[in-house]
Amino acid sequence: MMDKKKLIEAALPLDAVNQTSAREKSIRHGHPSTLHLWWARRPLVAARAVIFAQMVDDPSAHADLRPTKEAQEKERRR
Repeated sequence: MMDKKKLIEAALPLDAVNQTSAREKSIRHGHPSTLHLWWARRPLVAARAVIFAQMVDDPSAHADLRPTKEAQEKERRR
């Protein structure tokens, strides 16, 4: 039995994750993370992106649903 490739192995939008993580980390007020100072707090956006990408199959793993390379790339960007 062949395991399906996960999204984290094929394409993870690092630029978007980095920008959003930096924005989240620079929030000074109005966010629940500012209630208490955690010295080594990691942005929640980065953690969510990694966990999601580990759980979701890569679009190329389902060739019957997306037969063309263009459709697979479009699904990866989504």
